Amino acid sequence: MSIPLAGRPEQSTARHGWRRWFLGVLTAAALLGAVLHFGEVENFARLVDRAQPLWLALAILFQLTTYVSVAGGWEFVLHDAASPRPFAKLVRIAVTKLFADQAVPSAGMGGNVLLVDQLTALGVERGTAVAALLVSMIGFYAAYAFLAVIMLVMLWSQNEATPLMALLVMIFLLVALAIPLIALWLRRRGRSGLYPRFERIAFVQTLLEAVAQAPSSLIANRGLLARVTICNSLVFLADAATLFVCLLALDQSAAFTTAFVALTMASIVVTLGPIPLGLGTFEATSTATLHLLGVPVEAAFAATMLLRLLTLWLPLLPGLYLMRYVLRGAS
Repeated sequence: MSIPLAGRPEQSTARHGWRRWFLGVLTAAALLGAVLHFGEVENFARLVDRAQPLWLALAILFQLTTYVSVAGGWEFVLHDAASPRPFAKLVRIAVTKLFADQAVPSAGMGGNVLLVDQLTALGVERGTAVAALLVSMIGFYAAYAFLAVIMLVMLWSQNEATPLMALLVMIFLLVALAIPLIALWLRRRGRSGLYPRFERIAFVQTLLEAVAQAPSSLIANRGLLARVTICNSLVFLADAATLFVCLLALDQSAAFTTAFVALTMASIVVTLGPIPLGLGTFEATSTATLHLLGVPVEAAFAATMLLRLLTLWLPLLPGLYLMRYVLRGAS
């Protein structure tokens, strides 16, 4: 009979080691991205001067709602697990997670380790914290895939869809289906173990231990999954609304559906790519899609830059500040 993994002190040390390593890489990637984007601060100042203040304030408000929506999904899980936590603290975790996801996109997985660690730091049982992760992951990709299909249908109805767009959406749908399925498969396999060679890796050990503890009653709760999916859908819609308002702030009239299509297509390209902070890929895809749908190139680029600066810099600075406390807890 094998010794329980949790009872091996040398493996516990290894787990803390790879966590510190991961968080250090995460912070370094964010700092690198901040340096590469630092020149955009001047562009941001010029764009703010051009933008109408009321529309700009509304764009910031939409961005703040994304953190509330993400935290709301976790609150649903914790409530159903009879382990509620102060909502303000969940919003704080949402800021650090979204910061991590932007620093190291990796198909939207960058902040998952942070989520589990921070929930357990609040006193949530590790199994419940992992369930919050798995349920939010399923809800995220369900909302993402649903909205991606809607976007493609919109493009086809306007005869604007290209074979490349359709291919990207198909690839993304495979990713959106594969990631939750792999997570659920690991949960089932976690109880019986994988190959011994893999189990000797500290990261794999920690992953198997964690996913095996997630309660089935939460993961199989369809009502809970539906509520969390709605919360994640609100995040995407708020981002699309932010781009729409950025266009209005720059005196460029456009339909909300135009902003929605551009935001979704750009997000898919960034999700499928490993580039930290989505450097260049988001801007190019959003600008090209907006122009394809009738927005002048200059206005499309300016609105995209304004959106990017709001979505990047808004969580980046407080995210870096909050990461100091996360790193202290991992040491």
